[in-house]
Amino acid sequence: MKSTAIVHDEPFQRKGNTRHCGLNISHVPCFGHVLYAPVSPTFPLIMNRMLKTFRPDILHFHVPNTSAFWALLISCARTIPWVVHWHADVVPSVIDRRMSVAYQIYSPVERFFLSRATSIIATSRAYLNSSRTLLEWKDKCHVIPLGLDKNRLKVPDNDSMIWAETLWKRQTGRILVIGRLTYYKGHDVLLDAASAIPDARILLVGDGDRDSYLRKRIQLTNLSENITLTGSLSEPHLHALLATCDCLCLPSIERTEAFGLVLLEAMRYGKPVVASNIPGSGIGWVVQDGVTGFLVNPGDPVILANTLRVVLGNQELRYRMGKNAEDRFGNVFQIDHIARQTLRLYQQMISSRENKGDFR
Repeated sequence: MKSTAIVHDEPFQRKGNTRHCGLNISHVPCFGHVLYAPVSPTFPLIMNRMLKTFRPDILHFHVPNTSAFWALLISCARTIPWVVHWHADVVPSVIDRRMSVAYQIYSPVERFFLSRATSIIATSRAYLNSSRTLLEWKDKCHVIPLGLDKNRLKVPDNDSMIWAETLWKRQTGRILVIGRLTYYKGHDVLLDAASAIPDARILLVGDGDRDSYLRKRIQLTNLSENITLTGSLSEPHLHALLATCDCLCLPSIERTEAFGLVLLEAMRYGKPVVASNIPGSGIGWVVQDGVTGFLVNPGDPVILANTLRVVLGNQELRYRMGKNAEDRFGNVFQIDHIARQTLRLYQQMISSRENKGDFR
C-alpha cells in the first residue's frame, strides 16, 4: 500500500516536500489562524495537484480542519471514497463566545462535507454516542481509537534525564501537564487547585494564546516557585519529563477535549493520570477510573487538589496504576492495533466499491 499526505506547516514555516518512514509529505504554508482555523490559501491548489499525480483510491481527512472542505470544490476529489477521521466536534463554547457565532456559518458546510463521506471514524464509542453532529451519519461511523508507536516514545538519554531532574527541583510531588495553552484546557482550575497542594511541583508544557495570561496569574498568586511554564519542548526533553514525573494531569473542561492523546504518552511511560471526566468525551474511556488513574469532575479545583494529593502521597498506588496503564497501552493503544483496524476499513471500502462496479 502506498500513501502520501498533505499537512499544514506551523505558522510561517516553509518545509516543502519531505519523506518520513517512506511516506511522501507535502507541507502546505500556513499564515496563522483565525478562530483556531488555519489560514492556508494554497492548500486547495496543492491538494488538486497531488490528486492528479498520485491518483489515490481513498482520501482520508482529519477534522476539524477547514482546509479539508476544499475537497467539496475539487472535481476529482468528489469521485474518490472519503474517510473522515472525526477527532472532535466543533463545540459552541460557553468560554469563547466567538465559537458559537462562527459555528452558525461552519455547521452547514460541515454537514455537507459529512454527507459526502463514505466512512467516518470516531475515536471512542462514548464520543460517538454523545455527538449531535454525527447522529445523522451514525450508520457509516466506525470506532477506532487513536494510537501511538511505543518505539517513537523513546527511553530518555542521560543528558535529557539530568535536564529534567534539574527542572523538577525536587524529588517528589511532580505533576506534569502537556497541551496547548488554550481556553478549554482547564489551566485556571489547576492553578486554583495548586494553592491547596503547596508541596507539589507543576510543569506546564506547551504554548498558546493564554501563555501571557497564565504567566501573570502565576505571579499574582505567588505560585512561581511551584509552577513553571516551559513552552514547547523538544521530544527528548518531553520524554524525559514524562519518564520522571509522578503523574500526568489533564484538567480540561469542555468536550473539545475529545480523547486526550497525551494520556497515551503517559501510559507508555507507566504513569498514572488524573483527568477530567467530561460528559460525552472519550477521556472517561481512555482512563480507567481507579485502575490506570483517577477521573474527577471537570472545573472543580477542590476535588482536583484532593485527588492529586492522594496520588502524590502513595508511591505504591502510583506504581500499581502506572503498571496497569502501561499494560493497557500495549493491549489497546499500540499503533499496530490501530493500523490493522484502519487498514481493514480501507479494504472494506475498496471491496464495496469494486462490487458495485464504481470505477474512476
